[in-house]
Amino acid sequence: MTTSGPFGAIRNLDVGEEQYRIADLHALEAAGLCELERLPVSIRVLLESVLRNVDGETITEDDVRNAASWQPDVPDVELPFTPSRVVLQDLTGVPAVVDLAALRSAAQRKGMDPTLVEPEVPCDLVIDHSVQVDFFGTPEAYEQNVELEYERNGERYRALKWAQNAFETFRVVPPGTGIVHQVNLEYLGQVVHARESDGEQWLLPDTLVGTDSHTPMIGGIGVVGWGVGGIEAEAAMLGQPITMKLPEVVGVRLTGELPEGATATDLVLHITERLREVGVVDRFVEFFGPGVANLTVPDRATIANMAPEQGSTISMFPVDQATLDYLALTGRDPDHIELVREYLDAQGLFGEHDPEYTETVELDLSTVEPSLAGPKRPQDRVPMRKMRRHFRELLHSEFEDELPDISDRALTRWLGEGGFDDDEVQPPDEDAPTDHPEAPVDQLSKRVPVTMSDGRETELTHGSVVISAITSCTNTSNPSVMLAAGLLARNAVERGLTVPPHVKTSLAPGSRVVTAYLEEAGLLPYLEELGYDVVGYGCTTCIGNAGPLPEPIEEAIDAEDLWTTSVLSGNRNFEARIHPKIRANYLASPPLVVAYGLAGRMDIDLEREPLGTDSEGEDVYLADLWPDADEVRQAIHDDVDPAMFVEKYADVFEGDERWAALDAPTGDVYEWDGTSTYIREPPFFQDFPLDEPGVADIEGARSLLLLGDTVTTDHISPAGPFSSKQPAGQWLLDQGVPAHEFNTYGARRGNHEVMMRGTFANVRIENEMLDDVEGGFTVHQPTGEETTVFEASRRYRDEGTPLVVLAGKEFGTGSSRDWAAKGTTLLGVRATIAESYERIFRDNLVGMGVLPLQFESGDSWQSLGLDGTETFAIHGLDDGLQVNDELTVVAERDDGSSVEFPVTAQVSTPTAVTYVEHGGILHAVLRRLLTSR
Repeated sequence: MTTSGPFGAIRNLDVGEEQYRIADLHALEAAGLCELERLPVSIRVLLESVLRNVDGETITEDDVRNAASWQPDVPDVELPFTPSRVVLQDLTGVPAVVDLAALRSAAQRKGMDPTLVEPEVPCDLVIDHSVQVDFFGTPEAYEQNVELEYERNGERYRALKWAQNAFETFRVVPPGTGIVHQVNLEYLGQVVHARESDGEQWLLPDTLVGTDSHTPMIGGIGVVGWGVGGIEAEAAMLGQPITMKLPEVVGVRLTGELPEGATATDLVLHITERLREVGVVDRFVEFFGPGVANLTVPDRATIANMAPEQGSTISMFPVDQATLDYLALTGRDPDHIELVREYLDAQGLFGEHDPEYTETVELDLSTVEPSLAGPKRPQDRVPMRKMRRHFRELLHSEFEDELPDISDRALTRWLGEGGFDDDEVQPPDEDAPTDHPEAPVDQLSKRVPVTMSDGRETELTHGSVVISAITSCTNTSNPSVMLAAGLLARNAVERGLTVPPHVKTSLAPGSRVVTAYLEEAGLLPYLEELGYDVVGYGCTTCIGNAGPLPEPIEEAIDAEDLWTTSVLSGNRNFEARIHPKIRANYLASPPLVVAYGLAGRMDIDLEREPLGTDSEGEDVYLADLWPDADEVRQAIHDDVDPAMFVEKYADVFEGDERWAALDAPTGDVYEWDGTSTYIREPPFFQDFPLDEPGVADIEGARSLLLLGDTVTTDHISPAGPFSSKQPAGQWLLDQGVPAHEFNTYGARRGNHEVMMRGTFANVRIENEMLDDVEGGFTVHQPTGEETTVFEASRRYRDEGTPLVVLAGKEFGTGSSRDWAAKGTTLLGVRATIAESYERIFRDNLVGMGVLPLQFESGDSWQSLGLDGTETFAIHGLDDGLQVNDELTVVAERDDGSSVEFPVTAQVSTPTAVTYVEHGGILHAVLRRLLTSR
């Protein structure tokens, strides 16, 4: 066997009649660098990437040694990871395209060839985040929503179509096709690539990063991939390795099998709850054990999808025979499937493994029960049997201060009435005194009659379900739960049940294949009968594109201050994300989404209370409608066919007649339109200096905001609609855009003028400088004047005052949003100080040159007595920034007193230090491009 390269690891592998080059991991074992069987599979994949890309400069043999040094007690080393591809969705992809276009413009201004800026790895962008549920409940809803989508987003889509033609390695999946992660799972993901490089054919693992936090869903087919900020993804596109610390790996050992009535959604909610308790932030997670064989690949993908909610960087499964069977089911080429098997066998990456892990967690699948998660965090699991009591307790805690005195007995009866879900709540004693609790809690039980625009009468109360949405690739990628929803709908229709008029229903599959098998099974008409007509092929409700509620519903919610609810088969339910007027949002499986839609309320015990009555007046319970597992399995066997996948993905990059009709710009350099309100050249690279700015102490800074725990990227950079009263809306009005054409923040991410005005502008964000005030407001210091965050930032800019933001735990949790960091930069924020960070947001801050600082353990702005009126200085930077540097903050109060406290710079690698010194990742990349030619 002829070998070459580092450690003699580059050799040939024959597959059939073809010969390929591979970077053989066994060579490292022979060289004494590691024992492969001890290494988690994900670490072996990272190791292969480092080994294959050794060039002696950017990546060296020492990097291979570092990657191979993994132990359960992980050594403190870094590695440069080069993904084989990048995936994007349109909300984060448009800013990436705008940045790439801006880089080309900057290169041209410097007299350089603009085509020097070209993605060096293949990139796929799926347009899935812009379709909104404006129309629903009719057969015409899909066409109407897509027509409106193009009308709102035509300018953005023309920019994406320009990119598809301007860059050689950039493909676009047009609107109306599916959700990025489901398209990735069913079509784009290859598990193993066969690629040509320098005239040779190579085999390598499929690996990726994506500009969406749910990129790890691809781990369901054993592919290593995770979400990064758009900024970091752009650097990867331009050939920069992603420098990362060697991660800890948690093994989750699965045993048993799911009981009758439990779904993959229930399982992932259990896993999310458990892993949040364990703590897996910045860690990889691998699933192993005998229970893995009892999960289908779509089940595994559902679990992998919610890696961000679990807290992990990735959550992946092994590639085994079930994976190969799934590749066949989804129409992949048989020769490619054989190639996958041969390569992974040769590398010791196929099948079940039992390596060493940093920590092992046990989970028995048989303990899983039907569950939901909410009201505003995905990890807050609620057993279905406890939902009634849970919601009533939530409601009581919200209104407790406004209620008259209620006896403990009366309150206990009200909380548990009709839902005897634990040992503390028993059926009422018929002989007990009749101190009926409903009168004292009238405010919590009030019923508001509503007349819909079509004349139908309905009734709203606290807990009414006003949105019931089958949405999100988390679940629509899984035929078992989708067919279960269809079967439940069939059973409900046949019993004469209907969905109440106040419930906005929708079905948004993650690919067109879902519609094909629901039609083949004869179940789509039953879903449509209940109002679950297809509204689009995109993220819709899960991303916050639920669309408006019917006007009578919104008016009743406002007038009566109702705590209404949504139920959705998604992965995120953060406050104000689903709809700004809905206060409690619950994640559930598709069949439970339909069940709660039929019930019309969340404060119901579906094990004991009927969903409704049939045509004979008989009570109908959930158990009467729920399909058994054998019926679901038979439907999958009979109605899901590889030919469906082949047909639906045959022209995946072509689009419909609307896409073909888009008149996109041409040429290597984008033609910026200074009057555009959607696409504008960002200021990041204008007047671009070739010398790096470096770092220095920060003096005389003011706090722009004082924030609590779990401030999400939705709070920092909302994606949904906004009003004319907010700074972004005011700017658009000044540009002549009427309010009804504002669209959403997400749709305008190609325009920095809108996005920086929308930063920290979520209607539910709470700045602790203000008492009982929600929304994007702050106090300008030292004047003490209350104003918007944006207006204050402009005043501070004009005064030459640098800014900081103080926050609590889990700062920046949630979606991967580069504008959460870009907007922070454009507001003039030089540093953030928090108790802890979500990984992607922290890295995005670094990617924009903002310094993320962390309080010493036990410290917080509260414990230090800070209130936002202080002047801040950050010392220790004049001598340069070091990895995880220990710095000192001095906060000086108006009375002359001060408090001094230590912080740690959350800049964990030398490469990250370089990015901060350059003012950001793309600044460093551009300087490299411009100075190396």
